Amino acid sequence: MFAGSAEIEKAAEVLRAGGLVAVPTETVYGLGANAEDPAALARIFQAKGRPPSHPLIVHIGGAEQLGDWVDEVPETARRLAEHFWPGPLTLVLRRGRRVPLEATGGLETVALRVPAHPVALALLAAFGGGIAAPSANRFGSVSPTTADHVRAELGDAVDFVLDGGPCQVGLESTIVDVTGDTPNVLRPGGVTREDLEAVLGIQLAVPATSHIRVPGQHPSHYAPNAKVVLVEPADVVAEAESAQDRSHRVGVFLPPSLAGTPVKAHAVVAVPESPAVYARELYGFLRELDQRGCDLIIASLPEEKELGVAIANRLRRAAGPRGA
Repeated sequence: MFAGSAEIEKAAEVLRAGGLVAVPTETVYGLGANAEDPAALARIFQAKGRPPSHPLIVHIGGAEQLGDWVDEVPETARRLAEHFWPGPLTLVLRRGRRVPLEATGGLETVALRVPAHPVALALLAAFGGGIAAPSANRFGSVSPTTADHVRAELGDAVDFVLDGGPCQVGLESTIVDVTGDTPNVLRPGGVTREDLEAVLGIQLAVPATSHIRVPGQHPSHYAPNAKVVLVEPADVVAEAESAQDRSHRVGVFLPPSLAGTPVKAHAVVAVPESPAVYARELYGFLRELDQRGCDLIIASLPEEKELGVAIANRLRRAAGPRGA
């Protein structure tokens, strides 16, 4: 049974007391704390093993609250907020005095969004403030998309877990810097470049380069315990079987173009043809192959358009150099 009013009020009480709450959103589960409480924010970094220089995303209850948290609201930010909130879009703006530097990694900008999940919105309403919430996992590892993922990874480091069911988007939010004259996409996510361009009427680069630090920019991120190796789709089977012959316990992401192809491997995941389904299931697939004892995962990138851009971004980070 998903969280009801009693659980939501309990979670709000935990936040008011400076505690940590696992919050379900449409993207991934967040590890939430009172966005205005520096001591509570410090607990987030400690629980995750996250460097304090990495900014947090502050979740608020509605687009009408945006001006309460930032120095100014440019027209571009207002248009995007009105169109995409609640939803998987994070806007980077110049912080207002309400936002402590502990939430921004020491930067004068703050990342804000309104989650599109009834439990998260109910919690924000009950709490009455902003909730800073990065993904509820150890820093750099696979993001959680169920309450059980949070419990398994963070355990007693979380004071209260709100269960809102499986996340429906499954990938983190798109992050857009709107501090300058031209919006910059800093991290692809659940809102696509095409979606943004349709609203703004201009072309955007994804991802753009920026001096602004945002979540998900670490070279190795969203990574399972198994090493991830990316190859061309046509080479997936040969690479997997070669690695299996070298005594690896190989997990395979079999692309739709090779659906039904027999593979000599420890475990095989059939990649969904639908990008939306693939995005929703990606982190679950990575966790499954870890749980099945794979030490190597062979995968390929999807076509990089629309939601495929975000999926490819997460796979590249998962395959990034460890310890970087």
